Parts: sequence; structure tokens; C-alpha cells
Amino acid sequence: MGLLKKDKLQIIGFQGYGTENRFHARGRVLEDERIDLDQKGLFALLRNTWKRFETDEIRHTSLCIKIGDTISIKATTDRKGYYLVNEPLEQLSEYANEEGWLPFEVSYESKISKRTIVNDNRFPSEMLIPCKKAVYGVISDIDDTILHTGVISSLKWKVIINTIFKRASSRNALDGTAIFYHKLHRGLEKDNANPIFYVSHSPWNLYRYLELFLKINNFPKGPILLRSMSSFRAKNRETPAPQKYHEIVTILRTYPKLPFILIGDAGEKDGDIYISVAKEFPGQVKAIYLRAVADKKRINRIEELFAEFTEIPFLLVNKTEDAERHAMEHGFI
Repeated sequence: MGLLKKDKLQIIGFQGYGTENRFHARGRVLEDERIDLDQKGLFALLRNTWKRFETDEIRHTSLCIKIGDTISIKATTDRKGYYLVNEPLEQLSEYANEEGWLPFEVSYESKISKRTIVNDNRFPSEMLIPCKKAVYGVISDIDDTILHTGVISSLKWKVIINTIFKRASSRNALDGTAIFYHKLHRGLEKDNANPIFYVSHSPWNLYRYLELFLKINNFPKGPILLRSMSSFRAKNRETPAPQKYHEIVTILRTYPKLPFILIGDAGEKDGDIYISVAKEFPGQVKAIYLRAVADKKRINRIEELFAEFTEIPFLLVNKTEDAERHAMEHGFI
């Protein structure tokens, strides 16, 4: 009979971003599969990967979000267990710390068929409101930009091996990237608290995995923006633009007075996406950095792509030190 016992319930809050007059939060409600991201051994890694992607979501469930002692917001999960709140609220910056992080708490509004809920039904999350000291923001890709993934490998076999057979705590960041991002975060004045946004094509199922990687490798804390598994199944349909493009555009529209540095890699479509964004938002993109990859054909394509695009500073990055030097020359750090 123990085999039929249902798992406890949890709420995974995704670190998000908003403004002092708009609250924006999203996350997912799932059964707690008790995934230990630091487990070792082939069998444990395979089991954890299975648990990450074979999720038992809690659909159409009422949630309560509390900000401080006075603000309470209702939310409902969709058929995939995701919740999204985007509501106008005044003076939210009063609840944020000096770097702009606003803490809040998510809980189930009522017990679900007497199911057991972990953490005493209290699940902390955060939303970033860029502070007034910020001079610019950074939007960065993850795969092969700060984390060696192998997205250009044949049939993506390196992506599979790195994701399934390596723990987040055992994966190293590309040399110097964490230090460089902290310099960008601090800015020229050393205390600007410039916001960092991490945007990736990876699915939300890998959120905690990537969150742990960023934390262990000492990257500045920032919203992690991924995509749903359904967008992978719709990959071959004709769509106006990739999901990453839409995420970046939303960020720039949210902060129209804040310019951004865009960082990615030369492996796939980051160059095309970033040029499209820069053309749509003239004056709001300060620079574009693309990490070089070991593929001459792709490098040649990027060089040709940017040869005719000279409106803003661009650098094809072979070593992180080159990007640091460029950033110093342009007064970013």
C-alpha cells in the first residue's frame, strides 16, 4: 500500500522581475519528488533527470501570495501547474532591499484533498525591482556563454551528457565569467547594482539545476528566464521569433529608460536575435558580446552578420579578459 502513497506538495517560485508599480511573479506547483541535486552516481543522476522531466503538476489550484504584512494576492495554476501574476501595485520598492530584491511568500490557499504540503505551506520567492543606482542592465545567455554545454555538438550529444550525467555542483563556469559579471553588476561606480538577467532556451524543468549552478559558481543573483516544454514541441512551427527574443523584448519594454548590454554566444541564433532587438530598441542596447565557439563556419557567419551592423559596439569574445578590457574602454566597468 505504501507504493500508492502520493508525494507531498511543493511550490517552486521562479525569481522574477517587476517595477515599483507592477508586481510580476511566476512559478510552478508540483508534487515534491525529493530531487537531491548533489547526488552522485550514474543511477542517481538518471533518476533525478527523469524526475525533473516527468513532473506531476498540480492543475487549476488556488494560491495566495503575501507581500509584507498587508498585501495579499490570489493566483491560480494552469493545466501545466504554472502560475503567473502580473498586477499593478503601488510603492512596491518600499518592500525591497537596497539592491531591489522584494521578498514574498506563496502558499496553497486551502488544503488539497488533505494532501501533505512541505515547508508548512510557506514557500519564499523574490522579485527584482532594479534600484535607482543602476546605470544599465545585463541580459545574458547561459549555455556556452557562461556554462560549457556543447549546443553546437553533433546531434547535441554534449548537451545530453552534460545535463544528464553531470551534477550542477560539479559543472564549472567558463573562465573568468563570474568575476566579469560581478564587475558589470557593480558598474563603474562599484556600487551601481546593475541588474543581471539570465535568459536561456532551456526548459523550466531545469530551473533549480541552473539556479544551483549560478549560486555555486558565485554569479550575481538575477532572474532566470526559461521556457516551457510545450515550446519545444512547437519548435518546427512557423513562429515570428524565438522565445528568447520575446523575453528580451519584454525586459526592455519593462525598463524603457534603462540601457542594456547583451551577452551570448556565436553558436546558434544569439547574434540574429540581438541585432533584431537592437534595431527595434535603438539607443537602449549599449553593447553586444558574443562568446566565440570552435566552429569556423559559425564564426564567419557572425563576422559577416556584424560587419554591416556598426550602430553599437560589438565584440566577438575569445577570452573573458577581452570583454573586460572592452567594457573598461567603454566606461561600463
